[in-house]
Amino acid sequence: MIAWLRFIAHLLRFSLRFLLVTLWVIFGLIVLATVFRRFEVAQRDRINNWWSRWLLRWCGVRVYVSGHPPVDGAALLIANHVSWLDIYALSSVRCTIFVGKQELRSWPVLGWLIAGVGTVFIERGNRRALHHVAQAMRERFDRGQLIGLFPEGTTSDGFDVLPFHAALFEPARRAGVPVLPVALRYLHHGARSTLPSYVGEETLMGNAWRVLGSTGVAVQVVYLPPITAENGDEDHRHAMAARVREAIRAEVR
Repeated sequence: MIAWLRFIAHLLRFSLRFLLVTLWVIFGLIVLATVFRRFEVAQRDRINNWWSRWLLRWCGVRVYVSGHPPVDGAALLIANHVSWLDIYALSSVRCTIFVGKQELRSWPVLGWLIAGVGTVFIERGNRRALHHVAQAMRERFDRGQLIGLFPEGTTSDGFDVLPFHAALFEPARRAGVPVLPVALRYLHHGARSTLPSYVGEETLMGNAWRVLGSTGVAVQVVYLPPITAENGDEDHRHAMAARVREAIRAEVR
């Protein structure tokens, strides 16, 4: 009986939140299709930030921020990748334009939103595509925007950090912008949890069923001190990536 009541409560929470999220996404798509491009870059970033904060509220996910998030200026933000919620958790603090794998475009509805706000897409395994991605990153740095990158290339359960791909550290190094490590730690009723982790062969809807139907889901967004290239590094890009990874690992393990 208790298990049945819990299932009903889960179903009701999921249904209500799924409805709210769906309406919010539809609203976002309407804004993108009608007025979003008419605004200046700074105004678009504020809209993105505001929309992301409310999306997480509709999902029932709380965000706790520590450290010193950048309030303005260009930077490359490096984070561990755990869930589809990561993008919105980071953008809820300050609008972040992400470099994402091409497959994100195929996500139902969310893929359209991700593309519409200026995400830079990269085709995995295509080295020639790196040049175009680097150019797009430099253009956004020149506009003073914050670029986000998940250099693991895939998601993990959130309790460790997978090896980094270092290629896209180079545009930030050449542009002279700060490289900011950020550790994402997910909680369920105050304890570290894999509940929101979107890994393996799980579907987006399956993960949403678990997250939207639960209570007490939260994410800690921990901003760490900037990492800069050090004199004597034989390979600035790889050495910088290694230092960023170790800084994040120290926070999530």
